[in-house]
This record gives sequence, structure tokens and C-alpha cells, in this order.
Amino acid sequence: MSKFILPQDNVSLSRRRFVQSLAGGGALLAMGLNPTASFAEMQQARMGPQVLRGNRFNLTYSPTPVNFTGSNRMATAINGSVPAPVLRFREGDNITLKVTNMMAEDTSIHWHGLILPYKMDGVPGISFNGIKPGESFTYKFPAVQSGTYWYHSHSGYQEQTGAYGAIIIDPKEPEPFKYDRDYVVMLSDWTDEDPSDVYAKLKKLSHYYNFRERTVGEQFSEMGEKGLGKYLDDRSMWNNMRMSDRDISDVTGYTYTFLMNGVTPADGWMGLFKRGERVRLRFINAAGMTFFDVRIPGLKMTVVAADGQYIKPVDVDEFRIGVAETYDVIVEPKHDRAYSVFAQAMDRSGYARGTLTPDPALTADVPPMDPAPVLTHMDMGMAHGAMSGMSSGEHAGHNMAGIDHSKHNMQGMDHSMHNMASKPTMGSGRAGYGSKRKVVHAETEYGPHVDMRADGAQYRLDDPGVGLRDNGRRVLTYADLRNLHRSPDGREPSREIDLHLTGNMSRYMWSINGIKYADSQPLKLKYGERVRINLINDTMMNHPMHLHGMWSDLETGDGKYIPRKHTVIVQPGAKISYLVTADAKGEWAYHCHLIYHMAGMFRKVVVS
Repeated sequence: MSKFILPQDNVSLSRRRFVQSLAGGGALLAMGLNPTASFAEMQQARMGPQVLRGNRFNLTYSPTPVNFTGSNRMATAINGSVPAPVLRFREGDNITLKVTNMMAEDTSIHWHGLILPYKMDGVPGISFNGIKPGESFTYKFPAVQSGTYWYHSHSGYQEQTGAYGAIIIDPKEPEPFKYDRDYVVMLSDWTDEDPSDVYAKLKKLSHYYNFRERTVGEQFSEMGEKGLGKYLDDRSMWNNMRMSDRDISDVTGYTYTFLMNGVTPADGWMGLFKRGERVRLRFINAAGMTFFDVRIPGLKMTVVAADGQYIKPVDVDEFRIGVAETYDVIVEPKHDRAYSVFAQAMDRSGYARGTLTPDPALTADVPPMDPAPVLTHMDMGMAHGAMSGMSSGEHAGHNMAGIDHSKHNMQGMDHSMHNMASKPTMGSGRAGYGSKRKVVHAETEYGPHVDMRADGAQYRLDDPGVGLRDNGRRVLTYADLRNLHRSPDGREPSREIDLHLTGNMSRYMWSINGIKYADSQPLKLKYGERVRINLINDTMMNHPMHLHGMWSDLETGDGKYIPRKHTVIVQPGAKISYLVTADAKGEWAYHCHLIYHMAGMFRKVVVS
């Protein structure tokens, strides 16, 4: 058994991981095995779900018993598996998928990142009516692209309870890189709680799952480091805003068990290789709420694709993968030793892990988690240190239910906080991308439903994000992404659309432009037009924004080689822009992919 590092800061978390260790093969039930399975069967289960190939597939939803934590629970499984089977088909094929619902509630499947007719997109209430209990629905569409994607339920909280799987579309043409082995690495978060109960707790107390607030000892340490005056100023600012600089993730390892290909950290996913082979790892973040920071100590990773699309290769030590994103990397182990595939949650409340090994008998030590991150002024859209000279009285004089950031120096950024190794500086100005227009807030963004507005939000494409800055490792950022091929649509946008990602954290309310989905009007695009979407994050949370049916051409500074994404992460207090060619008629969903944000931070997009 490999060395197993327990989370460092939390007794409850340590006990939870200990229970997982006792549970042994907690995922075996979900994979059709019982805990008395043979060693060979357990090793096979550690290698992830089965792969289905072809152009015709039968998928069946059913409630299925699982045990990831030492307690039996029911999952929303597809073909009896969590994760669901890997679907592998070829670019250019016509794909038929018959989905049968053997549950007592409606269901659906959305084919995340696939370009297809809108009636096949699988979003109940927008593209179809859903699949009733005991009924089937047949999806039919051509595979017009290649790469790494995934599929999941778009009904209720079924995705959180196990309804997700990987899609690999093999290309018609030879790929621009070589590899000898090919593995899916699907990351997810599992809770034994009913997701409706999780949401209810967040509504009552938004920091219910956050056990990383300051201790008395830490407060005295900070006083010693900063001095009493600076410490009191900082604390006064955060307290008056009714916010916490340790509020990194809404839902944490206190309730989540983090899985890699459906395998718990106690066991760990396993991938085999021979020394000198090039191994392709297709990372998919299928979590409901968790961002992961991924590294393989001892191995460089060459990132070759983002969201299924080829990019100019980038060598990194680590990358952050937001909910719903995918990254393909190639590694080349030089030694006959095991390597730990380590994916720590962004808030450092736990991790998923696997092992790349030439021999199942070899194990790799799991690295300790990094220190739990702390938000900075920059993560609120402020320049680092901009408020250091303000007194407690000045902090208190602000309307903290709707922060007036125009009084702060927010046009500058402290780039010393960034991981800047071998990168262009792109955080402080337009640098050939995005909009120069001043941030303007609509009247709908004012009121008790919005508790923060970042009037000076900056482009921070070269910022790896909280917890990854200056960590001594080469970390991937959006500034690194360049399409391998020239951008297919070089037109300038004919218009721009500003969308503010808004919310009230303490009341756990989420919206766009201060308007929740139930009260919103559709975004209307004209077929064939090219538009720029400016996303301004007025909150302290990362938001993975997913536009269905069309590519989001992320503006990273080089208009000739714009990377194409289906999910775009907007950091706290930041803004980002991308171009959309409205080339798909129909009605499409557009939303934050955090499952407990989605109900409010959602829009319908109509292309006509």
C-alpha cells in the first residue's frame, strides 16, 4: 500500500480519510464487484470504467449501490457504473445513442463540448422534454470534431450523484504528436449526503463546509508578521464586507470524497507504462463543485489540447483544471519507478490520486498538500496593497452590501504575485484582446441580492490563481494557450455583450447581471454574426462558464491563433473575453457549471 498523507488542518477530514482507508475498494460496488473480489479483479477496477467503441450505443440509467466512504449509498449510474462507460467513436461517423431511463424520476444526457443539432443537446426545458421514467430517447448526430469531451445528466443533481462519463473522438487525420498509451483521467467529487441537503445547508449558512477559518493561534502569528495596526486594518476590511479571505470553495472535503476514475484516494487509480513510452493522459474535471490542481512529481507534462482542441504544446509542472474543463497532456517516464498522479482540491481540503507505474506491485508516495490558500485584494479586483493605507473607519464608511470599488486603486496589478516564468505580461492591459470599455453596472445589479461589484476588474490571463502563485513550479495559465491552427473566423466582432457574474454569498444567491434565470430574458444572437462576450466576475468565487452548441474563442493575445474552449474560467474579481460565431441555430443553455450555482447563474441563448 502506498504512503497515504492525511489532510493536515482538520481532525474531521483526517477521520474521514481514515474511514476511506478502512473501506479499501470503496468503488468496487459501483464497478460491479464486491469487497471480496480477487486481487486481479481489484487491480482491474483500479484502472477505471469500461470503454465502449463504435457508432451505436445503448445507455441505461438505474439507481445503483455504491460505497466510497465505508457507508452504502445509492448512485445515479449509467450502465451500472460510476463513472459511466467511456464512449469512443470516430470523427465523421454518424452516432446513435439510445438512452433508457430505469429510474423513478426524469433524466437526460448532455454531450458536453460537442457541436451538434440543438435538439440533440440534452437540456430539459430548452432542447427537449427530458426522458420520463421507463422511457427511452435516441440521440442522433454526426461527430464533426475530435478530441476529449464528456457527458453528464442535465437533470436536477444527478450529475453530482454519479451520472457522468468520458467521450473520446478519434480524429480522421493523424494527430500532431505521438504517444504509446492513452488514458482517461476523470476527476470528480462524491458526497454521501443528498445534494438537496447540501444546497439547503448552503442556503442557511454559505460557509457551512468551510473549516479553514482562522484560529486564535493563527491570529497571533499574523499580528507578529504584519504588526498589530496592519492586522487590524485587514481584518476590519474583511469583517465589514462580511466576507472571508479563506472562502475558497463552497463545498469541501468535509463532505466530499475526491475520486479519480471512480477510485478513492485510499486505493488510487492505476495506469501502466513501460519505461521510455509516451503516455497521453486525458484529464476531465467532472466534479460538481471542485477545482483541482494537478501535478505528477518527477514528470514534466506537455499540454497538447485544451477542451478537446489542439494547442501549441506547453511544458508545465502543474495545471489547474476548472469544473467541466478538459486538458490532454503527454508524459514520458524515463525510469522504472512509480509516479503519483496528484490532484489536490483548490481549497486543499483533500485530493484525488492515481499511480503511473511499470508494475502493479510498485507504489509512489503521495505528496503532501500545499498550504491552504488565502484570498488577496487582487482576488477582489483590487490592486495588491491598495487598501493598506485605509483606516478601519474608512473601511466601515463603504456600503459593503454593494461595495463601491471605484474608490479603490483597481487599475493596477501587483504582478509580483503571479507565476511569471517564461510568459508575456498580459494582466495589466488589453494586450490585443478584450474590451477597453469602462465597466458599467446595470440597475439590476444593485440591491440585497448582490453583495459585491468589481468596478475595476482586470484581465488576469497570466495569473495561475489563488494558491498557485509563486509556488516554485511552472503552472499553466490561459496566457499560455495558443491554437495549433489558425483561427477559422478572423472577423472582428460586430458587437459586444457584457455579462456580470453576480451574487450574494451570505444568502447563497447567484445570478447574471443581478437577475436570476427564472426572471431573465434570453440572449439573442443573429445567425452568422461574430460577437464578443465580456464576462466580469463581481464575486469572490471562480466561475466556469459553459456555452452550449458553439465554441468560445478565448482572447489570449494572438488573434491569429485563438484557442477554442467550451468552458471558460473567470477568476474572482477578474474579467475575461471571448469571441463567439453564432453558427448554430436553435436554443442553447449558457451557465456556470458549478452545480449549486447553476439554477441562478444561467441564461438561454437563442440563435435565429
